[in-house]
Order: sequence, then structure tokens, then C-alpha cells
Amino acid sequence: MPINRRLITDQDFSEALEHHLRVRVFQDDQLIGSGGTIVRFDDQMIVVQSSVSDLAYHPRKQCEFFEVKK
Repeated sequence: MPINRRLITDQDFSEALEHHLRVRVFQDDQLIGSGGTIVRFDDQMIVVQSSVSDLAYHPRKQCEFFEVKK
């Protein structure tokens, strides 16, 4: 069963970016993205890539991000 760890701080996002960790993204208590990796982040936006041509831009303050550990 996978274990979820919430990503909150810049250090959390930086670690996920460096280690190419898989993330799940929730907005309004609904899963809107799963299995992608963070490719870029700043104070307002998190960019998650799920495949070669699939980039998703998520507002940092409106979404919750979780690392998925198996």
C-alpha cells in the first residue's frame, strides 16, 4: 500500500524535484493528478510532468501535493 507524504515547504518541493519523486495533486478534495513528477516550482505555481508532452500547471495555494512512496 502506498504511503503519502504531504509536500508543503520549498525544501519538500526541491527534494521531490531532485529525486524525481511521483506526486499526487488534489484540488477541492478531488484528485486531479497522479503519477507525475515535479519539473519546476516557485511561490505561485507547481509544474508537474506526467509524460513527454503532458505538463500540468497547478496553483500552489489552491492545491495540495503529496509524494507517493511505495
